[in-house]
Amino acid sequence: MIREKLRGTGVALVTPFKEDLSVDYNALKKLLTFVLEGGVNYLVINGTTAESVTTTAEEKAEILRVIKQQVNGKVPLVYGIGGNNTQHVLDLLKNTDLDGITAILSVSPYYNKPSQQGIFQHYTLIANNSPVPVILYNVPGRTGSNVTADTTLKLALHENIIGVKEASGNLEQCMAIAKHKPADFMLISGDDLLTVPMAAFGAEGVISVLANAFPDKFSRMIELALSYQFKEAAALMNDFVDLNPLMYEEGNPVGVKVVLERFGVCGPHVRLPLVDASAGLKDRVYKLL
Repeated sequence: MIREKLRGTGVALVTPFKEDLSVDYNALKKLLTFVLEGGVNYLVINGTTAESVTTTAEEKAEILRVIKQQVNGKVPLVYGIGGNNTQHVLDLLKNTDLDGITAILSVSPYYNKPSQQGIFQHYTLIANNSPVPVILYNVPGRTGSNVTADTTLKLALHENIIGVKEASGNLEQCMAIAKHKPADFMLISGDDLLTVPMAAFGAEGVISVLANAFPDKFSRMIELALSYQFKEAAALMNDFVDLNPLMYEEGNPVGVKVVLERFGVCGPHVRLPLVDASAGLKDRVYKLL
């Protein structure tokens, strides 16, 4: 059952780059070994954290090929396919090799700020045409518009829409989804530090940035939360409270790549318009580590 496969910790993988900003496939393989040995439940490819807006179609295809080959079926794979041009998303669905992909993660349309009806129709067309199940992705801080609980719940009735990654930061909205959703529709946290409280009212896990760098500790925290051992989960969560804001201070994945460099997993490099972490940010991250 897909719901069981995607319960727990999904890691939104970064894309390692060399100093010349070409994709570092050796570092990518090292990252995959690192997170899999850390016990994450599934991998999310080509999301925001992967800097998907600045990788080419050819790079995306090769990254996907390398990950499939390296993972070799050990854990489920979720692939990011979304955008603010519905027809372009449909074209991507046709032209992307989704063999071996458990589900797609599709961000709500950004920049053009559609109405709720527009969002509903956009996702309905995607779900109608996707050869694999669809996970909605609501992140108003990036898209400029919110997918309301009502819209999410209407979409939850579609047989090919299996869940939502909720990164609105609005716990009341998340609670409304949890209360009224179909039993087999997944509420997935899109905010690392809100996952423990969200588990208390029905979230089934997280798609995480921090799990790139702390796969074992983060996975354990989520495992405890999903077992309703909240005191123990909160103790682990508290270790991330000061670090988490630094992950986003200069843009994602700038912060987490600093940590990964410190741990010897991959380099800190990002592509413009993001820039590598400032000396001040690096210093504060290193002190916390």
